[in-house]
Amino acid sequence: METDSFCEKVTTLHKKYLKSFTGRLITTALFAVLQIVAFIVMTVALSSYAVPIFIVMTVISALVVLFIINTERNPAYKLLWSIVILVFPIFGGLMFLAASVQSSTYLFKKRAKKAKALIAPYCGQDTAITAAMRAESRTKANHASYLAEKASFPVYRDTAVTYFPSGEAKFEWMKAEIRKAKKFIFLEYFIIQEGIMWDSILKLLIAKVKEGVEVRLIWDGMGCMSTLPKNYDKILEGLGIHVMIFNPFVPLATVVQNNRDHRKILVIDGHTAFTGGVNLADEYINAFDRFGHWKDAAVMLKGDAVRSFTLMFLEHWYMSKPADPDITAYFHHPAPGEFLISDPRSSGYVQPYGDTPLDGECVGELVYFNLINKAKDYIYIMTPYLIPDNELVSALCFAAKSGIDVRIITPHIPDKWYVFQVTRSFYKPLLDAGVKIYEYTPGFIHSKVVVADDSIGVCGSINFDYRSLYLHFECAALIYDNPAVMDMKYDFVETLKVCEEITPERYKKIRGKHGLVMSLLKLFAPLL
Repeated sequence: METDSFCEKVTTLHKKYLKSFTGRLITTALFAVLQIVAFIVMTVALSSYAVPIFIVMTVISALVVLFIINTERNPAYKLLWSIVILVFPIFGGLMFLAASVQSSTYLFKKRAKKAKALIAPYCGQDTAITAAMRAESRTKANHASYLAEKASFPVYRDTAVTYFPSGEAKFEWMKAEIRKAKKFIFLEYFIIQEGIMWDSILKLLIAKVKEGVEVRLIWDGMGCMSTLPKNYDKILEGLGIHVMIFNPFVPLATVVQNNRDHRKILVIDGHTAFTGGVNLADEYINAFDRFGHWKDAAVMLKGDAVRSFTLMFLEHWYMSKPADPDITAYFHHPAPGEFLISDPRSSGYVQPYGDTPLDGECVGELVYFNLINKAKDYIYIMTPYLIPDNELVSALCFAAKSGIDVRIITPHIPDKWYVFQVTRSFYKPLLDAGVKIYEYTPGFIHSKVVVADDSIGVCGSINFDYRSLYLHFECAALIYDNPAVMDMKYDFVETLKVCEEITPERYKKIRGKHGLVMSLLKLFAPLL
């Protein structure tokens, strides 16, 4: 009953504070207006020097374009910035410089680098595992070696994997596993919103705190800006839940505001972890109809591989919080035979991995790229957004032209109409190459799943779009030769039964109706 009163208190305060969201929007808008007004005032004040200023700014913009062309940035970003600068030669160059050289960006990267250094000693690879893997499959071993050696994400054995084809299924297992927690619970989510799902989990967390279980929670500052009230972190802290807001939203034009924590991680006692596409809000479990039926996916890991998710969480935690004196206290040391490889669910290998926009290494994209290039028979993809860069488009087209069965499922009912139009704008080159594209007619598909050749699969938070592949902090689990891979394939095949295939003829009709909008919006694909 005491736990119920806590939840009622939180709910009451939540509703009270939620009314302040309009005020926060107004504040943000005012800050934006003030920045614009300040810019106009400076422009007017310097109007008597218009000609020399125009010449200097144009020269600066031209030099910036040359600099951009010679950087290692993605070609789509180069094109977009070059167009912006050439269309607005007076201010375009300064806009790029302002976005690229900011103290906030430097400090953000510095904190991230320091946190990474704290966990680095615990990210080593067990070479016996990679040797065994190489003896079984050199191709998979090479894939695993990239993540282990270049990205510091080891591959593990002795990890049981359970695949969930819906948010509802994951939700029930989450609650069951939280109830079993004895030592600690770590949660890291992009979106949290009051409702059936979060209220149920919060109630369990409060009960666990009363039992002496340590609970830590990370949410994204922008992802939860409109879903959680002001000072909600202080409310939860008062209930014994330790909270960190990742990259809090600031109403200023800073480039780090693009770098959002899009991860979905739950770790329990160091031996159980969840990841996938499911956030902590009611649409993810179809508690209400937002965009038709919400199709999502997730995985639960039990065993050695959970360590990487523990470290991923702690890495973000240490960006704003003091480091723990003994990180190994959050590792699980299984008893003999706890996760035997003879258990079918523990067969094969599991390699959790994350991606950060701060190190120049596009881990999420390279994993997808390698899966596509190494597929021998088929590769099936479920993604809510299909906004790939030229390299991924080329890889998908080449695979299809080489006789690989390439199939992609995207939503039929979108969550953002403009992103949906850009997604559809990428259909044509793929269809022309022989890729089969389907739209999920019951509603919105939010699953981020890739499965290939009955032997390898990925489930996580990483979309096939620029934001996930270049701007966000992401995570996923790469699964080799485990029964969960076939569960992913089965889910894909079953989902196809309620999808509409987008044939070339069907696409012509779509293009005829929305072609102009699709073409215009595609120009801004790197921003979507």
